[in-house]
Amino acid sequence: MLRRAAHPNDVLLCWHFRQCRHCERSEATLYQKLNPLGLEASIFYLSFALYQLPLPSFMRFIPILATIIFLAGCSQGKNINKVLKNPDPEYKLRYAEQFFVKKKYNKAQVLYEDVMPYYKTRPEFPDIYYKYAYCAYYQSDFMNAENLFKTFIEIFPNSPKSEEVDYMRAYSFYKQSPKAELDQTNTIKAIGMMQTFINTHPGSAKNKEASEIIDACRIKLEVKDYQSAKLYYDMGQFRAAGVAFIALLNSYPESARGDEYKLMAIKSYYRFAELSVEEKKPERFEKVIDECQDFVDRFPDSKLRKDAEEFLNLSQSQIKKLSNEQAKTPA
Repeated sequence: MLRRAAHPNDVLLCWHFRQCRHCERSEATLYQKLNPLGLEASIFYLSFALYQLPLPSFMRFIPILATIIFLAGCSQGKNINKVLKNPDPEYKLRYAEQFFVKKKYNKAQVLYEDVMPYYKTRPEFPDIYYKYAYCAYYQSDFMNAENLFKTFIEIFPNSPKSEEVDYMRAYSFYKQSPKAELDQTNTIKAIGMMQTFINTHPGSAKNKEASEIIDACRIKLEVKDYQSAKLYYDMGQFRAAGVAFIALLNSYPESARGDEYKLMAIKSYYRFAELSVEEKKPERFEKVIDECQDFVDRFPDSKLRKDAEEFLNLSQSQIKKLSNEQAKTPA
């Protein structure tokens, strides 16, 4: 018979645990796995009892994991509350530093915030505020992180970390940049702030990365503008689509898709001319011809040149047809 463990939670163990000759080894093995997590003996015994339930192997760990997570969470919650109740700010700071190193940024943030009033006039304060700002950043609270990085620069302008923090402020705006379909206010701000960083820190090792981020943001804005122009086209608002595609090309003249934007403008103006009243058609097909000729001048080697030349020929044929019809019409 297996020796019974002298613990009040022993009642939780199933009959299999008490009788099976293999359970002693199972208990030791499981305890070795759970103990590094800092679980108390009560959690261990409850977890092991659940582990012995007659469940399929793939389901056996579901109750045990749920128990561990719940009880460990309660235990950690008690630990942080116990630290907060301690009147010694140095004691709290030590724990905050430990949590920060262990990447438990939510707990570190609470403790840093609690000790800040005490350390505000002490030499440790810049480092505390620096890590406090990073706690927000590492929890993906980028709006708050940006504000904290900004405040750090304002309070400690001569800090050796000011350049890094200045970059992180701009980077926090970049992290708030949404998908191309959404409002791009933060993307535009990120471009401006990254450019400002480059201008104010000309020798920074971060300038290359800042330039790459600016390029990435501009690509996102380009996609946004393209989608808006394409939406006009898909909705049949061809004149607006033509204007939008020309504006897109002018805003991003170095874009690899420049010939595509120009062709879409040509198609838009051609469809607009087709749907116009008869007296407006000649003028509007002339607009298409001008755009086609400009395409050939700007993109002579484009794979889309044949498409542009086809619209050129179609527009010339339409003007000729309209001219002949007008000539046949009696005065």
